[in-house]
Amino acid sequence: QVQLVESGGGLVQVGGSLRLSCEASRLTFSRYAMGWFRQAPGKEREFVSAITGSGDSTVYSDSVKDRFTISRDNGKNTVYLQMNSLKPEDTAVYYCAARVSQFFSKRSDYNYWGQGTQVTVSS
Repeated sequence: QVQLVESGGGLVQVGGSLRLSCEASRLTFSRYAMGWFRQAPGKEREFVSAITGSGDSTVYSDSVKDRFTISRDNGKNTVYLQMNSLKPEDTAVYYCAARVSQFFSKRSDYNYWGQGTQVTVSS
């Protein structure tokens, strides 16, 4: 069974940085597009960023563009989300997801999900 395990969340002050990691197992990682989503308390889950299986194309939501960077290391079966200039509104549980396709989606039509990692930005 495919497993996705996120790590790297925590408490950070406004303007700070965090790097999330998501390690995948039991899948041919390079064949899967990977995405990051987040869910804040009382809100619906929202798309953050995604990357193709080969890593040659990325996409971001408007709210994180120019602050967050997604990347992947197919040799390590890991996708990353570098988050800079963090704001209180970035506070959420962050989930990584794998899609059985080389191509990403901004919708929640991913096949596998991690358990999430909490990111809290204090002001």
